[in-house]
Amino acid sequence: MVLFSLNEIKKKETLIGLVLGQIISLLSTSISFETSELARKEINAPTSQSFLGYLLLATVYGSIMLYRRPVIKAKWYHYFLLALVNVEANCLVVKAFQYTSMTSVMLLDCWAIPCVLVLTWFFLKTRYSLMKISGVVVCIFGVVMVVFSDVHAGDRAGGSNPVKGDLIVLAAATLYSVINTSEEFFVKNADRIELMSFVGLFGAIISAIQISIFERDALNAIHWSSEAVLPYIVIAISAFLFYSTLTVLLKTNGTAMFTLSLLTSDMWAVLIRIFAYHETVDWLYYLAFATTAIGLIIYSMKENDQEKQRGGEVVDEQRKLFDEEDCDSLRARLIGAST
Repeated sequence: MVLFSLNEIKKKETLIGLVLGQIISLLSTSISFETSELARKEINAPTSQSFLGYLLLATVYGSIMLYRRPVIKAKWYHYFLLALVNVEANCLVVKAFQYTSMTSVMLLDCWAIPCVLVLTWFFLKTRYSLMKISGVVVCIFGVVMVVFSDVHAGDRAGGSNPVKGDLIVLAAATLYSVINTSEEFFVKNADRIELMSFVGLFGAIISAIQISIFERDALNAIHWSSEAVLPYIVIAISAFLFYSTLTVLLKTNGTAMFTLSLLTSDMWAVLIRIFAYHETVDWLYYLAFATTAIGLIIYSMKENDQEKQRGGEVVDEQRKLFDEEDCDSLRARLIGAST
């Protein structure tokens, strides 16, 4: 019999990770709920829904960074590329609500789990035990069941084209895995204030350009009232809190913990769909919930101590790379000045 490691659960960082993970899960559900409401009102302007969140990040964290005046630890174009992928991933998720149900969007996010494990193993050199990999495999079965559920339920699953929506969500989840792995690297080797400032700044700029080109007509066609404005405000505040909490969780517990924490948002999504939308949930969803829950339990069993030790060694190696880059840059400046 496999027993839970009680000593691991008692550790401070694990408890912090569990609490922060559930806060993020609730914020993710709130964003998905409001996005689904805008989709129901036929407001098709996906990029505009993220713009205020990026603007809020840039304003708050940018002000903190200007006050502190720190030395920039990473290249600006790295943050630009990260913000670009972030904007497009958010746009894909919002677009998916036009085709499939909120429940499917939330469930299919767990596709990011195997993607995160592969990326952290390859780039961050994190090693996972066989027990954790087995839990991930079980979670993947839950993803497959969601797709079959939408095919089986047809229009009852919500949306005009559930299968197309599912594929869009899978693409977005893949991009999110790249984003979260990159953010874990930056918060552990650079600075979280710097990360949020630049992602917010570049995200707002990219979103504004994309809105002016592709979504101007859609926004002009909207009858702006309190019912239309309120979801945008809720999404902006929730997104700000989401990213703020996310960087803390990534620094303390890593990308895999964050991705797994989002699985509990599926349960919140089902409750919203049943009680707020008064919709019927296909029976395969319940089987998918059970499968993903079992996978999460398997993943949480007895932590491999070598994984954490190896992760610490890799962080030290990555910090050395940053230091070496800074030394090379300083050396080049001194040579240029002397000549």
